[in-house]
Formats: sequence, C-alpha cells, structure tokens
Amino acid sequence: MRRLPIFFVIDVSESMTGEPIELMEKGIENIVSSLRQDPHSLETVFISVIAFAGKAKTIAPLVDLISFYPPKIPVGGGTSLGSALNVLMDEIDTNVKKTTYETRGDWEPIVFLITDGKPTDDPSQAITRWQDKYAKNASLIAITLGLNADIDILNQVANPVLALENTDKNQFFKFIEWVSASVKAQSQMIELDNKNSPVSLEKVSNAGLRIMGNTSEPNNHEASASDSSCVTLTGRCSSNRRPYLIKYAKPKLVEGMERFIQNHQYYHLEGAYKLEESYFEWSSDNYVAEQVDTSSLDGIPPCPQCGNQSAFAMCGCGKLLCIGDEDIVMCPWCEKSIKFSQGSGDFSITRGQG
Repeated sequence: MRRLPIFFVIDVSESMTGEPIELMEKGIENIVSSLRQDPHSLETVFISVIAFAGKAKTIAPLVDLISFYPPKIPVGGGTSLGSALNVLMDEIDTNVKKTTYETRGDWEPIVFLITDGKPTDDPSQAITRWQDKYAKNASLIAITLGLNADIDILNQVANPVLALENTDKNQFFKFIEWVSASVKAQSQMIELDNKNSPVSLEKVSNAGLRIMGNTSEPNNHEASASDSSCVTLTGRCSSNRRPYLIKYAKPKLVEGMERFIQNHQYYHLEGAYKLEESYFEWSSDNYVAEQVDTSSLDGIPPCPQCGNQSAFAMCGCGKLLCIGDEDIVMCPWCEKSIKFSQGSGDFSITRGQG
C-alpha cells in the first residue's frame, strides 16, 4: 500500500498562547475526525505533527488515521523555523518510504506549516537543504495566522504561502475545513487517477485565505530576537511555584489611524495563562534577553495559578511572581524572602521571545 504522508508543522511560540493553541488542538481533532469519515483517506492518509518554538520536536509520529491520537500542544519561547524544517526533513528521510527498483514508495508528502510570527533563528541553511533535496518531492503549504510572519522567508520553502488575515474562531474553522477538504481531494485523486498533484488553490478565498507573494528582496532578513507584535512575560506563582505567562498584544489597527500608531510601542493586556514546566524545555537556550519598559504595558492580571490579585511583582533577582495581601513572600525563583511596597515608577523587565 502506498501511503499519503501528511505533516503538520505547527508554531507553538508564546504568541500562540491562549485561544490560538486551543483552536489549533481542536482544529487537528476536527481534521482527523473528518478524514476518518472518508474511505479514500482511511486507506491512504498517514499523519504526523511537528511542533516548534525555541526548539522543534515531533509530538505525533507518522501513523494511520485510526491509530492517530491528537497530541497535547506545548508552548515555548522562540520561533525556530530552521529547526522545524530540519526536524521535518529528518522525519521524511526516516519515515517516508522511497521508491526503489523493487517497490513503489509512498506518495509525495504534503506539509502544512502554520505560524504566526517571524523566525527567531537563522533558517538559511535549512532552507537551502530543503530547496536542494526535498522541494521537488514534497508539497509544502505555509499558512500565516495574521500578517506578522516573514512572508519572504516562507516563500523560499513554500508554494504557496497563504495568509489567514481574520483569525477569529469562525474563520479559523473554515480554514480547518479547507485543509480537510484538500487532503480528501488528494487522497481521492491518487486512488482514482494514480497520481499526486499539487493541492488545489481554487477555493482558498472561501476559507478566508489570501495567496501571498514576496514583499521585498529575499535573503535579506535577519533573525528577530523577539516578536514585535506582542510582549510575553514569564512568572511563577508564589503559592505553588508553577509557571505562568502574561501576554500583551499591540492594538489592532483601525483603518485611517495607521499613521498615528504605526511606531507607537504600546501593548494591551491579552491575558495570563498557566504554563507547564515543559515550557522551559521548548524555549530557546540561545536567547539574548531583551528588556521592555513597563510604561508600554497596559494592564495587570491576577495570577492564573492561584488567583492572587497581581501576577506582576518583580523580585530583586529580576523575575516575576504573584502577590496577594501578604507583606512578605518568598520568591519561587531565588527562594529569598521579599517585602513588597507599593511602587509608583515604571521599570524595565526581561521579555520573552514571543
């Protein structure tokens, strides 16, 4: 049996925290559920999921639809596109069967790369590797959630690059339906016509997707240390020591107001979220910390772990923790006792990569 390998390469950086990650998990479940109802897909489709933040790993190996179990999607700091591509190519080398003189191998893999930000590593070597050895024997479709991704870099590996400009829940699931329909169509095509053609783009506009061309000259893009579209901060709960993430986002542009806020570094509180300890395992080891001034951040959330009234207290060690009504707390990072007083001035704090 010739398999049709489908790889989902998913950005799980800090900027995806909250609803985007929840929608992605539900989206993969919906895709698998839909494909399981199609006899052609059941016969041929095999699915794998690769996640990437500061590091990239396979979180669901290549298996048939019946055996596939949707994985828990992690969160980490960074957007290491180069690492993600290398893991993808290693997976193709290891798990996609090649055609030989004796046997026919698998059909050409289809890759859906989904991201919402710019690379924080240098993906140039991985891009060259992809172009030299894989691009002719695989279909890679890149989908950006919003318009903050580096379209020019994605266009070097993907054909096409699609942008989901409206990322609300309803529009997201229309995009998920398009992915499901595209995989079904490919599966039916190879079953009936015995050939593997590029994914059809005929109905992308119905899914709220727009085909994106290059915006500038390629190969002139430096890795971004942090995501300029949001500010993320990591803290620990002073009650149970568990980590959490505070996420601030730039206000959405209102038509006609672009010239007033284009360069204004202002971020509005989006929420605070519980983290697992695995967050640190998925975050980049090479991040050169950047600072953000608290004057550009609007809003202070309660602790998502214990409910303390503020998740935004900083210890002398430079780390964030939560505080309630108590005067003295022990820092869950450095384990020193701290006496807090009401602060009045702004200060700088280390931000995540987003």
